[in-house]
Amino acid sequence: MAGLIEIRALALAFTREGARTEVLADLDLDVEPGEFLAIVGASGVGKSTLLRVIADLVRPSAGSVRLSPPAPGRRAVALVFQDARLLPWRRILDNVAFGLEKLRLARAERRRRAGEALARVGLAALAARWPFQLSGGQRQRVALARALAVEPHVLLMDEPFSALDALTRESLQDELSRLCGAARQTVLFVTHDIEEAVYLADRIVVLAGSPGRIVATHTVPAPRPRDRAAPALQETARRIRRDLTAPDRLPA
Repeated sequence: MAGLIEIRALALAFTREGARTEVLADLDLDVEPGEFLAIVGASGVGKSTLLRVIADLVRPSAGSVRLSPPAPGRRAVALVFQDARLLPWRRILDNVAFGLEKLRLARAERRRRAGEALARVGLAALAARWPFQLSGGQRQRVALARALAVEPHVLLMDEPFSALDALTRESLQDELSRLCGAARQTVLFVTHDIEEAVYLADRIVVLAGSPGRIVATHTVPAPRPRDRAAPALQETARRIRRDLTAPDRLPA
């Protein structure tokens, strides 16, 4: 394999009431270990669908997705959604441990790893609380801890901060950048927020058209930690906007 993820000639279409809709077409993409890759594009272009194909939740119509197999006790992928999707009948520690239950680990090991993941996101003191007792930002931290606890080869994130207020969103962006940078965690991050993409990512893939295709790729030329107002980030954001607003790439 060329990378941790190898996508070749990927296409996805579905038929509903006799009408065929093409969602994605002709996608080729490699993702390297430790890379933070953002995927941006207009609503409906297939960003979230691509994550679901990679997570093996949706089968492509053509092409292939290959992931390096995980080591024992790890998952190939973990998916974080816009909604934290916590189980209301489980305390916070048990919510984080939920993803470990299919890894055939002893209960003590599951709780140890869940506790460590909560500590990494700064919520160790809230392990015994219930989801309703947490703020929206705290619930998203728990969702991130649940994903990190399974030590995934690839962390898939589907607009995880879009429902949060601006200050909480920026705080969690900083936290995610710190956590994933320190661990060299491979991340695929879907967002419609161009500034968020250029702040977080090493590389940005731009999807556009109908069906969605990769129309541009940008490497972010800025060291970490980053300044949100850095000219390099602002220039990359301008280039991405040009990619997305070309007449042939605007949504129908």
